[in-house]
Amino acid sequence: MLYLMLLIILIVISFSFVILVGAPYLPSFSYQIEIALSLLELKPGDTVLDLGCGDGKFLRIAAKQGLKVIGYEINPILYLVSWLSTRRYGDNVKVIFGNYWSKTLPPAEAIFVFLLPKFMTKLDAKISKYQYRPVKLVTFAFKVPIRKFIKSKDNVFLYQY
Repeated sequence: MLYLMLLIILIVISFSFVILVGAPYLPSFSYQIEIALSLLELKPGDTVLDLGCGDGKFLRIAAKQGLKVIGYEINPILYLVSWLSTRRYGDNVKVIFGNYWSKTLPPAEAIFVFLLPKFMTKLDAKISKYQYRPVKLVTFAFKVPIRKFIKSKDNVFLYQY
C-alpha cells in the first residue's frame, strides 16, 4: 500500500509541477500537429524543436515527414514515454530531459510550443535572443501577445523571427 501511495504522489507531482514552467500535459490531436507542420512549410531534413514534447506525438509525426526533431520534456514520466516511442526514428529524433528555459537551444529552422499565456512573453524574449535566424515559431492555442502572427489556422499561430 505504501508503494502505491508513493507512486501516486510521484505521478501527481510529475504532472502538476510543470505548470510552474510552461503548461500542463494535454495530448495534441494529429490534425493540430498537421496544421502546425503545414504552416511551417519545412523541407525534409530541416530541424524543428518541440519545447515541452509531452508524449512525443509531434516528434513522431514530424519524423515521419522526414524532419529532424529535438524535443524537450521536464516531466520524467512523459520524457520516458516520448523517448521510448521515438526510438524507431533513430538519429532523426532526439529527446532531452530538462527545462528548456535554462538550455541553449540548438540550431533549427522552426520551433513548436504549447504554453500557457503567462509564459508567451518570456518565450518571445528567449526566441528574440536565439542566435540561429531566421526561425519560425508555431504556437498552439495561445498567441504571443507582443508580436503579430503571419498566418493562423484553427488556433495554431505562425510567427517569423
